[in-house]
Amino acid sequence: MLRLVLCALALLSLAPTLHAEMAAERCHLDVPCTLGERSYHVMEPDGWDGEAPLVVLMHFHGWARTGVHAQNSDRIGASTRRRSVLLVTPNGRRKTWDFWRAGSEDVGFADRVLADVLARYPVDAQQIYVSGYSYGAAMAWRYACESGDDLAALLAVAGSIDQRETCAEAPPVVRHVHGLSDTVMDFPMGPGGDSTYPVALWRARLGCAAGLGQGNWQLRSFLTFTRTSWACAKGAVTLDLHPGGHFVPHGWIGRQLDELMGRAPSYP
Repeated sequence: MLRLVLCALALLSLAPTLHAEMAAERCHLDVPCTLGERSYHVMEPDGWDGEAPLVVLMHFHGWARTGVHAQNSDRIGASTRRRSVLLVTPNGRRKTWDFWRAGSEDVGFADRVLADVLARYPVDAQQIYVSGYSYGAAMAWRYACESGDDLAALLAVAGSIDQRETCAEAPPVVRHVHGLSDTVMDFPMGPGGDSTYPVALWRARLGCAAGLGQGNWQLRSFLTFTRTSWACAKGAVTLDLHPGGHFVPHGWIGRQLDELMGRAPSYP
């Protein structure tokens, strides 16, 4: 489905006035864009001139939240605003997501969200990222599993699907962060205490070689990440672990965007 969306984008790029007219409808920030009975939110980056192609981050919110929460978060929305990234935040039915099994209607909904965004804004089709937190991270995994071939990357925070699943599609880059003390979306420890198991599905799907420890890194003095990366036949996988629980780490989303966009990493 996303491939068809990108074809539509190519056609729409020939008609910039259409982008301008649709964006002028001003569904943005806490005013939702409606798609039938469902909706999503969009937040433009600081200083955007209204014409330059935008990098897109579609972020799935956590349980009992809405897309507005991610916009207002200094760990998500603030990071996209500062990095010329358009933040797109779909709203889940009853503030949750259907990610448990293949064939989720929420995958189709997310495809329609992207199609609507591409009609409203000039988008860099090579830089469409998907992310999520908690249940939203599991939804981001599900979306990447079923509609991920044309994504640039998956950025998941503290949530995933069953590592034994087989995915029809996959983005070329996967980055996942999880707390070893997480008891909400429990840390998925592998057989024999394998702490790299949280990305086993993508390592298998992308044909990854042995992992390489990248050492520890920090954005804030109170939280240390331990990074392992895999070079893969079809892309790359990165896993950041920390000793904490269930939360979006300060600056993690922004750091991943910086690295993937070829920018000097910064905080916040």
